[in-house]
Formats: sequence, C-alpha cells, structure tokens
Amino acid sequence: MAVRLELHVAGRIEDYALIGDMQTAALVCRDGTVDWLCLPRFDSQAIFAGLLGTEDHGFWRVGPAHAPEAGAPDATRRRYRGDSLVLESEWDTPDGTVRVTDFMPPRDGAPQVIRIVEGVSGEVPMRSALRMRFSYGRIVPWVHRRDGRLVGIAGPDSVWYDTAVLGREEELTTYGKDLTTYTDFTVSAGDRIAFTLSWQPSHKEPPSLPEPEQALAATGDFWSEWVALCTYHGPYREAVIRSLITLKALTYAPTGGIVAAPTTSLPEEIGGVRNWDYRYTWLRDAAITLSSLLRTGYREEARAWREWLLRAVAGDPENLQIMYGIAGERELGEAELDWLPGYENSAPVRVGNGAAHQLQLDVYGETIEALHLAHMTGLSRNDYASQLQLKLIRYLEDHWNQPDEGIWEVRGPRRHFVHSKVMAWVAVDRTIKLVESGDAEGPLERWRELREDIHRDVCEKGYDPERNTFTQSYGSQELDASLLLIPQVGFLPPDDKRVIGTIEAIQRELSTPDGFILRYPTHAGDDNVDGLAGDEGAFLACSFWMADDLAMIGRVDEARRLFEKLLSLRNDLGLLAEEWDSKHQRQVGNFPQAFSHVPLIDTALRLTASGAYGG
Repeated sequence: MAVRLELHVAGRIEDYALIGDMQTAALVCRDGTVDWLCLPRFDSQAIFAGLLGTEDHGFWRVGPAHAPEAGAPDATRRRYRGDSLVLESEWDTPDGTVRVTDFMPPRDGAPQVIRIVEGVSGEVPMRSALRMRFSYGRIVPWVHRRDGRLVGIAGPDSVWYDTAVLGREEELTTYGKDLTTYTDFTVSAGDRIAFTLSWQPSHKEPPSLPEPEQALAATGDFWSEWVALCTYHGPYREAVIRSLITLKALTYAPTGGIVAAPTTSLPEEIGGVRNWDYRYTWLRDAAITLSSLLRTGYREEARAWREWLLRAVAGDPENLQIMYGIAGERELGEAELDWLPGYENSAPVRVGNGAAHQLQLDVYGETIEALHLAHMTGLSRNDYASQLQLKLIRYLEDHWNQPDEGIWEVRGPRRHFVHSKVMAWVAVDRTIKLVESGDAEGPLERWRELREDIHRDVCEKGYDPERNTFTQSYGSQELDASLLLIPQVGFLPPDDKRVIGTIEAIQRELSTPDGFILRYPTHAGDDNVDGLAGDEGAFLACSFWMADDLAMIGRVDEARRLFEKLLSLRNDLGLLAEEWDSKHQRQVGNFPQAFSHVPLIDTALRLTASGAYGG
C-alpha cells in the first residue's frame, strides 16, 4: 500500500464542483483534488474513486505545495467562468495568488481533463499529485514513459498524462514516488502551465497531443452558444441557467440518454446503507428533464431523448423498464465493491442497480406525458412515438390495477401506490388527447371509460375522508410527498378541498424542522414501506413540489419564501444533491442530482409566471 504523502480526505458533498464533456464527468473538491472520474463513460469504472474511499483509491490534486501533515488548503474562492462548465479556483498564499482552471472539452476524440495553472501574482510553489487507480481504486496501473509521454495502463484502459508550459519551451520535471506521479513547479505572475489526462483503449495508438488553450477557447464558445438558446429571462435566471447547464452535462451526447447523477453510492444518510448507483437513465427523471428543456427552448435535447427512448424500448415496449443504460442497455446487475469503505464509511458501495426490473406503473405516465408535451410544443412528428404510446396504453389497460414498487423504488412488498394510479390516469388522459387531435387512432370511448374508472378508484380507495387527505397507498394511513403532483398533472384542480387537505397534511406530517419535505415516513418494523434500515434527508424535489402547490392554491408568498430557502441550500456553485440533511445541515445523496435541478427550473417558471417573486 502506498505511503500517504498527500493528506486528503473526501470533502462534504457540497464541497465539489462538476466538470464534464457530456459523456462523463469529474468532481473537483475545494482543495483542487479530483476525487471522482469514470472513463470513458459515466457508467465506466472509476479511475479516481477517492470520493468513496481514501486517497489510496485514486485522486489528482493540483494546487499550492504544502507540508504533507498540514493537508491541502482549500481554494480561497472559486467560480464557474460565466455561464459555462469551466471551473476557476484561486488560492491566496503568503507567496502570491494562483489560479487553476479545470474543464473537460466537449469530446472530439479522446476524453480529456485539462487543468491550466496560471500565476496571478508573486511566485507560488505548486504541485500536481496524480494517483491513478483503475477499477474503482482496486488496480494500480503500469506507469511508464512512451515517446516522451507518461502513460498508465491496466487491461483495456490507458490514461496519458501530458504537461506543457504554455507559450515557452521549458519542460517540467515529473517523477514517481510511492506509486504516485508528481510534478513540482513554481508559477510567477503571467505563467500558464497545463496538465492533461487523456483516456484511450490500451490497444490503440496514443491519443493526439492536447492543445489546452485551443480546447479552453472551444469549450467556452460551446457553452456560450448553448446558453444563448435559453428562452427564460425571469428573475431566477442565474439559478435556472446553472441548473440547465448541469442537466446538459448529465446528458450522454452520443445517444441522448440522461443520467440521474454522475456518481454512485453517495449516501442518503451518512453512515447508512441507502447508497445507490445513479449513473443510468431513469425514464422518470429523463422525462421530467425533457419537460424542463422543452419549456426553456432546448428542442434538440428533447428530440435526442425521444430518439433514445424509442431505441431503448424497441422490440419490447410492453415490458418497459424503469431505467436503462445510457445507450439503452437493459441489464444493470447490482454488485457491491467491498474494497471501498464508502463515503464517510457509508457502506456498501454499489455499482449497477437492482431496481431496474421493478414494476413502477408511474413511469408509463411520465413517459407518455413527455411524449405528449413534445407533440404539443411542435417537435417534429414521429409515427413510431405515437405507436409506442398506444402500445403502452394497451399494457396499462390490463395492469393499472396491480400493486407495484412505486416512484421511490421501495424494496419492501408491492402496494397499490396512489401516485402510480394517478400517473396511470395521466397516461390514459394524454393518449385520449392524442387521439382527439387526429394524430393517432384508438378506441376513444373505451379509454374514456378507463380514465374514469382509474379516477374513481383512486378517489374511493386512496383518499381518507376523515383526515381530508390522499394517502400513500390504498388502505394506508401514511402520507407520501408524491401526492403533491395530483394538481400539477391535472388529476384534480388546485382548489379541490381534497387537494388542499393533502397539501396541508403533508406540511404537518412530512416537514422537517427547517420546513423541507420528506418523501414518506421511515421507521423500523415490519410495516416500513421501503424495507430498508435507517433514515434519509429531506428530498429536495418534494420540497420544490410543495412550493409549486402552494403557488397553485394561491399561497404565493409562502411559495416564494420556500423556493428561495431551497435556493439557499445550493452550494457556492449552484449545485444540489438529492437530499438535505436537516440535522447536520448538509447535502446528502448522489451529486449533482437531475431530480433536484429539474423541479428548481419548473418552480422558477411557475413563480415567474405568477409574479410571485421579490425584488
């Protein structure tokens, strides 16, 4: 085992910045350490897995030199360069000020992580410390020089490490010690020194030498041009733009698939077992992402996702999975990596996701709603999309009244979840609208009767008249934050007393002390709905849904206050994980999380339309 010369432990989840190239992503800590990077895809094995273990499982730090026992200093300040995914971190040191610019250029060849060090003032001693560990920290690669370049090879993978003093002919000295690659140097004001990691299959020729300055300019241009397409210009534009950039970064460009998050096993409870792999495309998450992109002007991304969907479900639409791989893969077998201790000792670390083959009836509704919205906003017609919608409805005709695992992927017994039934109603309702528009054919009267049957079933079996609230499942006394979607999808109007009663009941029973919303109660015992031990944080998407509902029922000032309180939970770069730990006042869960950034956009649009904002 290597001697730890670089004293570093993973930061808090909110300490990380995201950089990416729309095929994979890296997380960069405040001290300049890349603690997470999978190559060449989001779902590939990690080359840096220090986030889920220790520095011995792989990291890459670039920053001011320091005494090993002191630990790497955090950057004095950091920011994204304008509306981009180019990260700038600056350190003020006794010797001067230095800036490190981190980015991944949109891919045209080998994937690259580029880090440009720039002297701002004084003369600052610096160090690059690179510890490559393939296969999620388990394999030490063979590191050697080849044609004047440094390469690490293990099995099918090779990673190339290049350095360049930009604008001059000097060379840097790189050396190995304790299974770690170091480059020590000093930067003066005006100096620019670049470091690049490039991935290539090990059996192929070396990747081209990087051109850091040209790549930086091209990356900046890409993001400027993409952000310019945004049609939202309201008071929350900064938060909306950052969320849109994050969603774009989570899109796998070759296929249009959208990952839920670029990480695995960041815990929903520190030290707990609720640790899941989110590097896949959930139909639910992707469908609501498509909705937000369409409503903010991004039709090309919506078209690409629709094409991904049609390919993913081709040949077997009746057996719709809740998630697929980013290229449409169906088998996502779950395994545990027992050599990784987990983030802050939150074990197990899981890769793959065993929930892929659960029955979750609500995904039929979310998928059809997304296709409906694409149709209504004028996305070019796709006949197969309409055929798919009709096939999904025919499946629901026979299965909507079955119990399922529900929106939250519970690993306990199947139940008749109210939200699942409501979304089945949405699927039928939107398909009826498609047929009524003349763009498809189907048995309208039969489906209208089906729509009415589902609606009546939910109102009779999923509603508690004594408490004036809908419940999590038929016959249950528990509540569930997914019930907040009832007025948003049009199942009942916002002014219906049952809707208002449900909103108020969720506020009473599922709110944390600081006013955020839990998904559902978690407790020990045989009646624990999700079949898992421990608790979890407040689910941020649910808290945004509450703000939406409050605005819909006329409590717009309260909605705005909750929304702006949620915005304050973002880290300094505008990023959100899946949940908020109210007890320890920190973000928890996989990061950054699409399912948090999408409802942020939706709530901003709703509040802007209602005029419910301050200032």
